[in-house]
Amino acid sequence: MSNAFVARMTITLDDVTPVVSRVIEVPLGIRLDRLHSTFQAALAWTDSHLWELTFGHTGFGIPDPSCGFDGPLDARKTTLAQALEGMRGKTFRYLYDFGDAWEHSVKIQGIGPADPHGSYPRLVDATGMRPPEDSGGPWGYAEKLEALADPAHEYHEEALDALGDDHDPHAPPNIDMIHASFAALAKKWAPRTRKVK
Repeated sequence: MSNAFVARMTITLDDVTPVVSRVIEVPLGIRLDRLHSTFQAALAWTDSHLWELTFGHTGFGIPDPSCGFDGPLDARKTTLAQALEGMRGKTFRYLYDFGDAWEHSVKIQGIGPADPHGSYPRLVDATGMRPPEDSGGPWGYAEKLEALADPAHEYHEEALDALGDDHDPHAPPNIDMIHASFAALAKKWAPRTRKVK
């Protein structure tokens, strides 16, 4: 039932300039671990760090048995529709990489019927290139950009090593790559047709 509807949402990387955001559509019945994979593909993160989705005061991720009951709830057992139930606001949080702490604000723009001929997840709009992985979070990245732009800066060489001499924070996102990643996810998650014996 909830895959007959899609949620349009804007995911924005907090505290990063220039602005990095994506507008995407996903089935309302998508599992939260798959929503995480969709966010990774949308922003071209490499999915090499821990992550958590937070709806109100409830966190979802992949539980670590060594944490006992203190960790997040299992994202593989909850859908977006279930997580949104009872939420007052239309915004939730996505944290990627607990060390660098890349925080994202996710705002639900609306919920509507799915396109029967469409494929989901779907990219609607994309702005900004995300920072490189392991670049120190929003503040570390901002400092590196400042050092990169100034050859006389004492940390210029470190910034070059971390970001590369061709890093352009104003470069447009690679739309074709996002579309290709989304198509691969849609194919991977497509319902399997059972063969009649």
